[in-house]
Amino acid sequence: MNNGNGNGNRNDDRHDNGITIRQGGPADVPAILAILDSAVVWLNGKGITAQWGTDPFTSRPKTVELVEQVAGEGIPLIAEIDGVPAGTLTLTPHPGGYVAPADEPEQYVRFLATDARFHGHGVGAALLAHAAEETRRQGVSLLRVDCFAGSEGRLVEYYERQGFTRTETFEVNDWPGQVLEQRL
Repeated sequence: MNNGNGNGNRNDDRHDNGITIRQGGPADVPAILAILDSAVVWLNGKGITAQWGTDPFTSRPKTVELVEQVAGEGIPLIAEIDGVPAGTLTLTPHPGGYVAPADEPEQYVRFLATDARFHGHGVGAALLAHAAEETRRQGVSLLRVDCFAGSEGRLVEYYERQGFTRTETFEVNDWPGQVLEQRL
């Protein structure tokens, strides 16, 4: 992990699949937003418009503010392949406001996304494994995430393949969500 300033002074976590994961910082917010924008395009290309909508994150000022806030209060992780940002997630000690916090210390996965150019390279799995390692390192035994539960539950099943177990469901307006947890 680096010192959080995103300037390249870092101790990378390298994976056998060519993915390097580093801790990000405020300077990485533009890269995080670019990855999220790419993910929207990829999802829309698959016909999935209900998960994150059809507009890029960068075109929604309140969403940009939320990404900046979450990155500022949490631990942004950036996955790179050959030095190119390929994916991201931010670990926070609590969920977003639409999910109740756990009754014990937790780390919560926020804004997990893979750049469209790197789908199928194991970027998301590497980020989630790193998030679990970081959670353990902090002495916390609960890692949670929430996700879009529509589209026949494909994303929920993805998280289950990554070792998460379903807990409660929720809905924000007409957006169906699923909370999952992993005990470490």
